[in-house]
Formats: sequence, structure tokens, C-alpha cells
Amino acid sequence: MKGHDVLFSHKSDDWSTPKDFYAKLDKEFHFDMDPCPLRSDKDGIDINWVGNIFVNPPYSNIRLFLEKGISEVKNGNAKTVVFLVPARTDTRWFHDLVYGKFELRFVKGRLKFGDSKNSAPFPSMLVIIN
Repeated sequence: MKGHDVLFSHKSDDWSTPKDFYAKLDKEFHFDMDPCPLRSDKDGIDINWVGNIFVNPPYSNIRLFLEKGISEVKNGNAKTVVFLVPARTDTRWFHDLVYGKFELRFVKGRLKFGDSKNSAPFPSMLVIIN
């Protein structure tokens, strides 16, 4: 696969957040953990999320991670959870879990994930739960 074609595929959910983009967010939110680091031996769903959390979830299972983040804030473990997700405003997870409930920030332009020299073929947004 070449270029952005791999971003449309289901071959991998492992796409790292651009470092400069993450650094700006970390400066604002002071993250304590990321339950979805690349090549981790832990399942981010099975662990407690504590403090300020950054989540770039597997895009094949956004709903499950959003539900976990909402639950962790409601039960008092997490203070703030910042999700980086595709701006898919036509999806059920967006309307069921996000729209009208949490702060949204739409990312200007398209991010370059991982080692890709190409921009993602989709826009991104932040969902901020606190």
C-alpha cells in the first residue's frame, strides 16, 4: 500500500499522533497518561484512566473508547479526557455520545499520522470530556 491508501485500510490501527500536535495539547492539558500508546502490551479498555488523559483510539473501535472515557470521568478516576478522532459527524457514535454533550475542536487542515509524508484523507477533531 502506498501513501494515504493505508489510512483507509484496516491493516493497522497503529497511527502515532504528530509530535508537535501532541506537544501543544500536552502544554494545555498536562497529560498524565495515554491508554493507547503504540505497540503496548496493555489493553487501554482494561486499565483505569487516572488524571488528565490523551486518547488517540483505534479508529476501528472509537465508540468503545469514548464510552470508557465518559465512564472514567463520571466515576471520578479521570479529570479530563481529550480524544483525537476523525471528524465523522455523520456517525452514530458522534450523535449518540458526543454531539451537544462535550467540547469539540475541529483541527484546521489535515494531520500527518505516523511516518506518513501524506496528510490523512479525513479531517480530525478533538472531543474534550471533563
